[in-house]
Amino acid sequence: MTTGNLAIQVCDLGKQYRIGARQDKYATLRDTLTDAFVAPFRRARQLLRGQAYGAAGLEETIWALRNVSFEVSEGEVVAVIGHNGAGKSTLLKVLSRITEPTEGYADVYGRVGSLLEVGTGFHPELTGRENIYLNGAILGMTREEIDAKFDEMVAFAETEKFIDTPVKHYSSGMHLRLAFSVAAHLEPEILLVDEVLAVGDVKFQRKCLNKMSDVASEGRTVLFVSHNMVAARNLCERGIVLEQGHVVFEGSIDNAISFYTRGAAEQQHGIGVRDVRETTSRSGIGGGRIVEIGCRDNEGNVTSMIGLGKPFELWMDIELEKNVRELVGGFEIRTLDGTPLVNLRTDSQSIYFELGPNQRRVRIIARIPGLPFYPGLYMVEPWFCQRLGKRMDHVHRSFAITLESHGVFQSERMYHRDKGLVMMDADWQME
Repeated sequence: MTTGNLAIQVCDLGKQYRIGARQDKYATLRDTLTDAFVAPFRRARQLLRGQAYGAAGLEETIWALRNVSFEVSEGEVVAVIGHNGAGKSTLLKVLSRITEPTEGYADVYGRVGSLLEVGTGFHPELTGRENIYLNGAILGMTREEIDAKFDEMVAFAETEKFIDTPVKHYSSGMHLRLAFSVAAHLEPEILLVDEVLAVGDVKFQRKCLNKMSDVASEGRTVLFVSHNMVAARNLCERGIVLEQGHVVFEGSIDNAISFYTRGAAEQQHGIGVRDVRETTSRSGIGGGRIVEIGCRDNEGNVTSMIGLGKPFELWMDIELEKNVRELVGGFEIRTLDGTPLVNLRTDSQSIYFELGPNQRRVRIIARIPGLPFYPGLYMVEPWFCQRLGKRMDHVHRSFAITLESHGVFQSERMYHRDKGLVMMDADWQME
């Protein structure tokens, strides 16, 4: 790849920060002379006490980024994925020239627009109109560009009635809409976006996504940081996964999301079994609780990795606090964004488990012939109740299973989620 078609080139990039450093107040000449005089006595006193001189004032350093290298071509839309603290925002700040790298370099070829902290540069005492010109200038727009796009910005933000009102009187939603509108209309060659969709209502988020999709379709380069995997999949072609300041994966967006979500699931939910006694994300009327949930493949192996369409089983262990005569159990299976897909429940099949007197612990097992969903990560939520009663316990987002691209279907290739949620075989013929 030659520099001519590169938009971003990052090579061995590193950014180090000092933490725990003491922030000294402004020192006068008298303070400096006094400190120089008493320093030897302070040092002697610490040595007599057995303290290492200066130990309390040592500075600690951390690497927010280390040995990061990648390239982005002109017109590419790339997602940067990772947990909080992985270094995503630091990377965008280096690319935006907000902060300088400690080592390595990052070259950006073209005009850059940054949506890092929406609203930065807005002055509360100025009106919306004045802030559009102020913020536009901060983002690098000329007055002629702002004049040409002014009406479009205001219409996008839906703040026409309040454009001459000081923004200190705006609601947080109005402030956000206006700030995003200014930045989104910059029309840069390279757009850096950092989690601006984490706030705002659903309508506004959809509007932002459509705007960024328009930017991408116009052939501009976009580097998109978000925890919204659905938005990343819809907007981006390629993904870069950061972990503790290092690039741990780079590839297609589907593969990057699978890599990230699988690692997240293993860290948060374990591999194949999870103790949920202390989980607080639950609801129900009480009287018992789910203490463990697990998964086995068709060969009996405890695992959360299941082939497409292959049989597997889910189980939940329940501890009861009172006598229950007939027990109903179920598993809800959802997408990562919470969309419900399946609610497996015993009573829909007229199955009610009879319990003996004083029976306090039971295991409910669901043997599933296979799921026809596309590859990816799915959340499992177990629940149970008495017959004709309300749910006694429901553990939300308690367990994750990963459907892998191999399985019982004839085509053993990677399936793409943009073709639908469910797939199935059929009998075909031609006449």
